[in-house]
Formats: sequence, C-alpha cells, structure tokens
Amino acid sequence: QVQLVESGGGLVQAGGSLSLSCAASELSFGAYAVGWFRQAPGKAREFVAALSWSGANTYYTDSVKGRFAISRDNAKNTVALQMNSLKPEDTAVYYCAAGAKGKSYRASSYYTERLYDYWGQGTQVTVSS
Repeated sequence: QVQLVESGGGLVQAGGSLSLSCAASELSFGAYAVGWFRQAPGKAREFVAALSWSGANTYYTDSVKGRFAISRDNAKNTVALQMNSLKPEDTAVYYCAAGAKGKSYRASSYYTERLYDYWGQGTQVTVSS
C-alpha cells in the first residue's frame, strides 16, 4: 500500500526557514510528478509547488516564488520543500502528493489536485509574526 509521510513542520518566526520532507513507501518518486499543497484554517487546499516527472520543470504559486524550492532525491526516495523567508500567511498544513506516473503534462495541470493520485497526511507549519 502506497504511503506518503511528511515531516519537518513546526513553529518558526517570520523570516525564518523550514525544510519539509516527504518519504514514500511502495512508490518510487522518480517515476512520478510530485507536488506540495497547503491548507490554511478555514480555506481550501491550494497548490504550492510541483516538480515534473522528468525533473525538467518546476512550478510554483506566485506567492512563494523566490522563497520556496522543491526538489527530489531519487536515491533516498524523498521529496523536499525548502521554505525560506517565511511569512505568517504561509501558516498551513502542508501536503505532499505524487501522480502522473511517467507522463508529462501541460504546465497548468500540475497546479490541480486531480493530477495527483497519492497524498500524505500533512504536516503543520506555523509562522509567528
């Protein structure tokens, strides 16, 4: 059974950094597109970042461009989200996702939840002002 498990969340002051990690069992990240989404209290889950299956393309929501970076370590079978210059509005539960096995899609597809077949349980990130 496929499982994605996020870690690395926590409490950090505004301007600080956190690195989230996502580990998979029964799934090889190298064969999938991977993404990070987040859900703030009272809001819908939203796209944060994605990496295409080939690794050639990365995608970010505008609010995190230049601050967050998504990466994948195929040898360790993990996906990371490095978050710098954190802001209180980054406070949310962050979810790792994988999908689109072995396929490439147009850019807009990576921003949508329906591309992703597998999801983690989420990790809380809280940024204090």
